[in-house]
Amino acid sequence: MNQTLTPAGPGIWRRFVLTLEMIKFEHSVFALPFAFTGALLAWRESAYPTAGLGWKLVWILGAMVGARSAAMTFNRILDHSIDARNPRTRLRHLPAGLLSRRFAWVFLAAAAALFFLAAGMLNPLCLALAPVALGVVLAYSYTKRFTSLAHLVLGFALGIAPSAAWIAMTGSLDPRILWLTAAVTLWTAGFDVIYACQDFDFDRREGLHSIPARFGIRGALLIARGFHAAMVLCLIALALVFGLRAAGLAAAVLVAGALVIEHRLVRPGDLSRVNAAFFTANGWVGVLFFACWASQILIEFPNR
Repeated sequence: MNQTLTPAGPGIWRRFVLTLEMIKFEHSVFALPFAFTGALLAWRESAYPTAGLGWKLVWILGAMVGARSAAMTFNRILDHSIDARNPRTRLRHLPAGLLSRRFAWVFLAAAAALFFLAAGMLNPLCLALAPVALGVVLAYSYTKRFTSLAHLVLGFALGIAPSAAWIAMTGSLDPRILWLTAAVTLWTAGFDVIYACQDFDFDRREGLHSIPARFGIRGALLIARGFHAAMVLCLIALALVFGLRAAGLAAAVLVAGALVIEHRLVRPGDLSRVNAAFFTANGWVGVLFFACWASQILIEFPNR
């Protein structure tokens, strides 16, 4: 991180790069594979309406990027003072002065505008539900101030992505896709609990709520394992209700393997590999899941 920059120093391009760093734009890969799986399942169940499919996927991507960018920026703005006091986060862009809060608010408004534009381009129901969805993803930032269930709220904020993608494709909601929403919710909550173990001492000192702060690191890691075991069960249920047993069960096995690796990287007395567990292992979870489901759906296509 370049510590010589000042709030007024960066040019437009540099501010853009810093903004992408601030919101961890590369982490968009976590939820996108599940959203696109939801879209492909909706496409499959709708007898493959190929007209406009490409543009629908583009606008789904736009909505995902807009909503996540707005949520991450809001989180950084709201937690500005907390991040400044936390040794782990005090060099983040707003506390370090690399970007101003005023600039962050402008970017948040632009990201929200992209989200509403994309929702409007998809269908009327998406646009009608857009304020609710944005409210959910923004509300997460408040939750650690009053509940240890903040991890599940974050999980749900990502978990609605596949259901939202289904609505984007069909203009309605099929209850079967809620198994995928539940899976993503539990998966996200689990890895967020692992990540939050790094702030165990700080959260207790500051009176912030998290599962590690409430149950200790050992207890938190056990809870994270429980969340991830439940996620795998949801993936198996998803495979059964959609009749894609080969692809779905293969995905569940591969995801379970990646999660086992993730949990083996972290120990109560050794959190030095949390970043590897959080970034590398979780990146593979989404990729492996999407590869299995998308390949089966696309293989079916010529035979329909």
